Amino acid sequence: MKPASIPASLTENPIDPQWKTLFYLAAFAAIYVIILIPIQGIIFIVSPPPSTVLGFFRLFHENVMIGLINLDLLLTIDYILVLFIYFVLFIVLSRKEKSLSLIATILGCLSITLYIVSREATFSMIALSHEYFAATTEMEKAATLAAGKTLLTVYNGSSFSISYVLGGFTMLLFSIAMLRDALFEKSVPITGLIMGVLMLVPPTVGEAGVWISMISLVPTLIWMILMSRWLFRSARTLAQ
Repeated sequence: MKPASIPASLTENPIDPQWKTLFYLAAFAAIYVIILIPIQGIIFIVSPPPSTVLGFFRLFHENVMIGLINLDLLLTIDYILVLFIYFVLFIVLSRKEKSLSLIATILGCLSITLYIVSREATFSMIALSHEYFAATTEMEKAATLAAGKTLLTVYNGSSFSISYVLGGFTMLLFSIAMLRDALFEKSVPITGLIMGVLMLVPPTVGEAGVWISMISLVPTLIWMILMSRWLFRSARTLAQ
């Protein structure tokens, strides 16, 4: 796979060198995502998420960290870090594609916001787990289980599905803008287009959605690798 590169000079529509720190942050964010995605996948395989509320309560009672990871703590961090990449793409692409890059950035920010909202269960389940095992009556336990069920419903509900699809549209719009910019090799936006199309099918639609979401991890990793190289090279160019 040929790494992404940028022209040695940014004489046409130059980027302000003061953005170099943001470029470096985005590059390190991409590296972090590249590392965390396989770790998340391995943990899901070795310790699959429970299928019931009580199962999550027991998991948090036994191992809080695994419970947090099973409720997407690492992916939540990934989503937040991706903001740096979105901001860099807006700065670069708005030189020629102001409307397209702005719409993509707005959708990306909305996608991340909705995702974080949908992950309310990540930390709230810790408190509910403690309450469940501290409960002295069946009524108290039943109330705690009902609260946990509500959290898991939100976890896989509309906010998450809309967030996922908006993320797909974000990638499609950014990729279209990147195809029109000479700073990017074609492999970057093409990989982004593939990732964007796959993300239009959220994992909540059924077994097919789950498989498609797993397949989408491949172009996601490739895109992050290409982007991290491009970001580091861009940052070094701006620092000259």
